Amino acid sequence: MDRTEILKRAEAYIAEEKDARFRSEVEKLVAADDMKELEDRFFQTLEFDTGGLRGIMGGGSNRMNTLEINLATQGLANYLIKAFPDKAKAGTLSAVIAYDSRMNSDVFAQATACIFAANGIKAYLFTKLRPTPELSYAIRELHADTGVVVTASHNPRMYNGYKAYWNDGAQVIEPHDVGIIKEVNAVTQIKSITLDEGVKAGSIVLIDKEIDEKFWAMCKAQLFRPDLIRDHAKDVKIVYTPLHGTGAMHVEKVLGDLGLKVITVPEQREPDGAFPTVEKPNPEEAPALKLAVELGEKEKADCVMATDPDADRFGTAFPGKDGKFVLVTGNQMGALLLDYILLSRKEFGTMPANPAVVRSIVTTAMVDKICADYNVRLIECLTGFKWIAAAEADMEKTGKNTYVFGLEESYGYKVEKEVFDKDGVSAAALCAEMTLYWRAQGKSILERLEELFKQYGFYEDRAIAKNFPGASGQAVMSGIMTNLRENGLKTLGGKKVVCIRDVKQSIVFDPAAPDQKKTLDLPKSNVLQFFLEGGTVVSARPSGTEPKIKFYINCTVPVSGGNVDSARKEADALCASISKEINALLDAAH
Repeated sequence: MDRTEILKRAEAYIAEEKDARFRSEVEKLVAADDMKELEDRFFQTLEFDTGGLRGIMGGGSNRMNTLEINLATQGLANYLIKAFPDKAKAGTLSAVIAYDSRMNSDVFAQATACIFAANGIKAYLFTKLRPTPELSYAIRELHADTGVVVTASHNPRMYNGYKAYWNDGAQVIEPHDVGIIKEVNAVTQIKSITLDEGVKAGSIVLIDKEIDEKFWAMCKAQLFRPDLIRDHAKDVKIVYTPLHGTGAMHVEKVLGDLGLKVITVPEQREPDGAFPTVEKPNPEEAPALKLAVELGEKEKADCVMATDPDADRFGTAFPGKDGKFVLVTGNQMGALLLDYILLSRKEFGTMPANPAVVRSIVTTAMVDKICADYNVRLIECLTGFKWIAAAEADMEKTGKNTYVFGLEESYGYKVEKEVFDKDGVSAAALCAEMTLYWRAQGKSILERLEELFKQYGFYEDRAIAKNFPGASGQAVMSGIMTNLRENGLKTLGGKKVVCIRDVKQSIVFDPAAPDQKKTLDLPKSNVLQFFLEGGTVVSARPSGTEPKIKFYINCTVPVSGGNVDSARKEADALCASISKEINALLDAAH
């Protein structure tokens, strides 16, 4: 992008941004003639993707700031009015707004509520920070038409985001996301009022405990064996960390009501958008759980639990025989929860007719085998929990299947029907019950996991991510995907590629017979998957919320004679070999 266009965009932003903090950043960059930084801030405009809007906070169209929030909300309001003209005319449209502990989240949430209210849309605004799953629950409970939660989930501290939801409590998907973007791009005037004006007029309604109490009750209602918890809760000790986010209030309340002893990591209990004890508040990464694991070992806990800042992701660790804690991956916990849910439903006779489980295309196929054992249908969907929710919504509409469980490898689980997004609070409650159940059977969670490996094969999962920031980075990532599409991969880790799935082009084919293509029944997305002989799958996908490209390695190795350790070593070697090849590919592109 040339200098003239960048400066033109910067001046336009300065003229429109009412928040002095963000406006002054751009003014200073223009005065300093810092074209490199200005280009990064203005070469594109943030767009809705798998997580809605998300970006680094700061001044500029490629940043999260008050102007981008205002534009997004005005566009969403305009789209909503067009989507529901009768309700708009009657003045009965409504929206729910929540926010997490990140810097500026409260400011952005208030701005969102004030714009909805000014456009004739009643805004239900949580008085203080609340988790994403509660926002989804509140939309359905209040029969709202849309919802917004201000959060950047597990991203580093400099990020914030804006997740937009539809009236079913799920994040917007096509055609709504595309329609909203069109409306955002067409905004010429932003309507807003003050918070005080909205509250006095009744167009902004402040909410908290009336939703909290129902949400807590719903989480507890998902359990299968309340008697087991009531009688043996004292036998389990849980160490928990909310990673400076929204989870403490809810996880402590729900587990505490069940009689479970919860010890929250004191250094990470209070909400803090600076996330002072972690580089990334991400329960997927071992460093984020360091303090919790140390406390767990000190307290001789039975389980370590963690939720990310908006409490939709859920991470765990469990003690091995030596007392040292072992981190359980998102795929492993998903398999454990699914196993427990299905065996419990079978035991209590609560398996619905035509049950179905939904997983993302980069989630372990181990769950496929578990489903097959219980005669449960397995449905694949795109990455992003909104697609799992969409699959459930389709089940409700068609009646062909009944939703039982949804999961994705990135530590996301949905055990209930009342929330149309992943929920770390309900997952924590079910995990606690599962821990007690297996203890009653004389097993630890890790021992049950080993049993699953013996039964279904050993599964090892790795993820490789490389950042490519700025306009040039976008071009590099595009080049990587183009190269993979045009030239493919014939082998990985010494294993032959026997099938390629190109989700963007909606095709599946054998590279040995590329002309014999089959149509793929999934929405288009920029994802390539390489299926190797033996069952291992390697997927390439540029992130929808960060300037990076991700490779997912879902490795599977059969377990012979019950020897899990041997299979583990073989899988580790295969993952290491594939990782080395992928890193070399990324380094060459960079």
